[in-house]
Amino acid sequence: MRKEHDFLGELEVPDDVYYGVQTMRAVENFSITGRKLDEDFIKSMAMVKKAAAQANMETGRLDKKIGNALVQAAEEIIAGQFIDHFPVDPIQGGAGTSINMNMNEVLCNRALEILGEAKGRYDIISPNNHANMAQSTNDSLPTAIKVCLTHKSHKVTESLDYLATALEEKAEEYKDVLKMGRTHLQDAVPITLGQEMGSYASAVRRSIKRIEWAVDSIRLINMGGTAVGTGLNAEPAYITAVARKLREITGENFETSTNIIDATNNTDGFVDVSSALKNTALVLIKMANDFRLMASGPRCGLAEIILPKRQPGSSIMPGKVNPVIAEVLDQACYQVIGNDLAVTLGVENGQLELNVMEPIMAYNLFSSMNYIAASTRTFVDKLLHGMEANREQCQKWVDNSVGVVTALLPHIGYEQSAALAAEAYNTGRPIREIILEKGILPEDKLNHIMSPEQMTRPGITN
Repeated sequence: MRKEHDFLGELEVPDDVYYGVQTMRAVENFSITGRKLDEDFIKSMAMVKKAAAQANMETGRLDKKIGNALVQAAEEIIAGQFIDHFPVDPIQGGAGTSINMNMNEVLCNRALEILGEAKGRYDIISPNNHANMAQSTNDSLPTAIKVCLTHKSHKVTESLDYLATALEEKAEEYKDVLKMGRTHLQDAVPITLGQEMGSYASAVRRSIKRIEWAVDSIRLINMGGTAVGTGLNAEPAYITAVARKLREITGENFETSTNIIDATNNTDGFVDVSSALKNTALVLIKMANDFRLMASGPRCGLAEIILPKRQPGSSIMPGKVNPVIAEVLDQACYQVIGNDLAVTLGVENGQLELNVMEPIMAYNLFSSMNYIAASTRTFVDKLLHGMEANREQCQKWVDNSVGVVTALLPHIGYEQSAALAAEAYNTGRPIREIILEKGILPEDKLNHIMSPEQMTRPGITN
């Protein structure tokens, strides 16, 4: 054990850990979720600290021996080392000060080790004076959140692109599978299964654009604003340098806000991101539920598609298989919607010069991105890859439908079409059979009118 102190007093810290006294206090104070910080967030925080150390060395304020040791420590964290040394709960009071100080302590103790010094020798390298130089939690933490969201957004959009591409492949595969369209859960007019798949793909691609736009809106940072955005203890040269260094480190186009006070006390950009994720979740839920309906049965439901069998569906009913992959996509998206409410409440509760609720925003935004990325890939790998169209069943529903009578309106008029529909409902006979029996239309013309091309592709001439 080693002894460390802050202005509240002294605590013993295990000698083999890289965090220190302020992290220990946070662990004692906040035991809320039972979870650790998101690993991408830890790495993003290290990127911000690396940029700050480099900028402070560039301005001449930070001794290069200390600065280079801090940079090396940050690079090691970015590479995935020391992740276990961040034990603070993601939900915490203090506007994320515990997260910031956890990072500062790990950086300093690793930098001390690099220089051959003992952990805890904060008289040589200080978490507050060196790792936190020209910074506050109030600028370094929101900047790290933005870095993390930007990096995670690529994983999300890549997963959504993977889903859209798989749906587009199904659209091509099923372009000739005619089936009944339904509105109000009632028979409507025919559509192809391929057209349905294409519509899902289109909505997913629109969601990708929405997320990209939202993430672009949070590329303005407040580094150098320190406590309230006024830049106390940060030189103008540092403010310019730290944004440039962060761009180099992250490969992302981060810029200093033209109003750093605004960027410090307002978090509305996080609502844009959360709303885009929620909107995406709604698109995915609608799609997943359509798949559940189309796969219903298999003998007493619609049974228009056949989903891969992934696991037994009942502890009591032998042979039952459930659409578990569509169900898990639903549930992951429900959580995203719940997370959006938590983010909204956090943003709403910002007072005066700082929104202290950023930890709950970060926790839920990161979780939502993780859930969407994982659940969409699961949907593709475990459901779309292996799904089959039940072509015979789709055609059966079309043949038995009265809705196809709508295609006859330009040829025999509304009144005669309505009479045919009524007779089909009353007798249970197919429309085609009644038309041919009554000689209303010749068979070749009827086949042309009721072909998939004529009924599902607007603009084709009769």
